[in-house]
Amino acid sequence: MSKFLPLWPDSASTMSGQVDALYIYLLLVAGVMTALIFVAVTVLAIKYRRVPGREATQIEGSTILEITWSIIPFFVMLTFFIWGAVLYFQERTPPANATEVYVVAKQWMWKIEHMEGQREINELHVPVGQNVKLIMTSQDVIHSFFVPAFRIKQDVLPGRYTTLWFKATVPGRYHLFCAEYCGTMHSGMGGDIVVMEPQEYAQWMAVGATAPLQDTGKELFASLGCATCHRFDVQGRGPNLAGIYNKPVLLEDGRTVTADENYVRESILNPTAKIVNGFKPIMPTFQGIVSDEQLNALVAYVKSLSQPPTGTAGLQNQPAVSPGQTQNVQVQ
Repeated sequence: MSKFLPLWPDSASTMSGQVDALYIYLLLVAGVMTALIFVAVTVLAIKYRRVPGREATQIEGSTILEITWSIIPFFVMLTFFIWGAVLYFQERTPPANATEVYVVAKQWMWKIEHMEGQREINELHVPVGQNVKLIMTSQDVIHSFFVPAFRIKQDVLPGRYTTLWFKATVPGRYHLFCAEYCGTMHSGMGGDIVVMEPQEYAQWMAVGATAPLQDTGKELFASLGCATCHRFDVQGRGPNLAGIYNKPVLLEDGRTVTADENYVRESILNPTAKIVNGFKPIMPTFQGIVSDEQLNALVAYVKSLSQPPTGTAGLQNQPAVSPGQTQNVQVQ
């Protein structure tokens, strides 16, 4: 039936079946409610129709009946909220082991960069059965990353990161749309998600690989002079960045914020927005100096400083951060 009369797109992710189930439930409840109302209106219209020679009599209402038809539909409708909220939080909480991919939207294309260094335009290759987290931003206007087969959609905003995650379950090629009107060529801003078997994906990743994103960020960190102030000891004029990512940061005004991707990005582009406690606002802005792709690399490098070392190399340059040490992410 789906071949000749498709009711919805292909289902190719772990969330798509749950979204479809909620949608079908909404349709069934709406259909039942509509049928009950239609039947009630029809029956009452026939039973209490105007008959010549018969005078109308006043009928008193029933409190029990009124309470019943108010309470029962209320709890039925409440299931929409509960079910939808559960799905929402599942879709908004990427698994800890998700593979991260950076996405930059611009009129009218999707620029994609993997952590391993591979770059794509209007295509995203992923392995089947792997959690994938997209970290997205826009160079110009609001776009929207929409993959119907995965039942996922997320606005992509200029000036900040938004995130989205999925786990593909069926190999194949699935269309990517921009679901937010972004200009005259909006309808042409599309692409494909290519879901591959793990062996094929490994072969694809091995071809045309460049430097890992965090290594590119490390080179930028050095070339921009950031290491001059952000030293891996207590002697720097800027905070030690080792171990800072996703940790609480105490600000000069007494607030505490979490050093997530957006905090790192803001601290590079607008370093005086959130001054960390114990440090001076001496860092210059890099707004207009670094591109969105370079920002992604710098963010990836800062995040890598919080990852457990894979060996003894680099331990002397990246000591552990003491629990009480004040941190900030401001590249200088």
